[in-house]
Amino acid sequence: MHTVKYRMIDSRLRPRQTKLEVPGWAGQREPRKDGSHEYAWHCVPFSESARYGIEVFYPFDNELHVTTREGHLVLEGDFGPDPETGLQWPPFRNFGDLFYTYQILLDLKVEEGLAIRIEPHPRFYTDPTETVPIAVPALLRNWWPMMNFALFKSPAEGRTHIFRPNEPFAQIIVIPAESEFELVEMGEEEAAERELQSRRIHESRETLSADTHWTSSTNTVFDGTYRHILGAAKAKSKKQRPKGQ
Repeated sequence: MHTVKYRMIDSRLRPRQTKLEVPGWAGQREPRKDGSHEYAWHCVPFSESARYGIEVFYPFDNELHVTTREGHLVLEGDFGPDPETGLQWPPFRNFGDLFYTYQILLDLKVEEGLAIRIEPHPRFYTDPTETVPIAVPALLRNWWPMMNFALFKSPAEGRTHIFRPNEPFAQIIVIPAESEFELVEMGEEEAAERELQSRRIHESRETLSADTHWTSSTNTVFDGTYRHILGAAKAKSKKQRPKGQ
């Protein structure tokens, strides 16, 4: 387990491990059964990915509307008078019309060899209104003492992104600082083994998902094959883990 330490200028910016909001941005509480409407949380890989990071919340009392009009970025929000702290005010600023910045002033300290990467909050991918802010991915090493600002992509012409009080607007994930990997094609033996695994899973789907097979209201077929195998893999990993870890 890794430890992530944090400090912030505004306590309302306090981060937390991302939660899957159901009902909420991840969908409604529809059971996995025939006739139900499918939502993002029904997909286990998406749900695990969504909960993988750290979410941060908009800490101000009033909404901020970010709009592009006739090719120019417009920031509309009431931040009140300048508190005269010496910090940038308002905390949002145009960055060449195609982007804008938020002076976030959040410090997340990770262990040696790790880094933090900011990215769009997972609700961006489930939002039908296209109003969720789009954080531009950026990686910071653990020796950098403060995330001074976050960069966002401007909305398309006529569109509006909205920051609402106490609503998550970005996610941060912890990753290895160096992208040290090599892309190589599988050898014949390994490729054959993976193909065999794939075929065995396919042939066992009906048995593995007998009690979790369902068809959604849009005629999409779901089953619990991945969930069952994931549960078994986690149980095996936990059993093999040395005591105290």
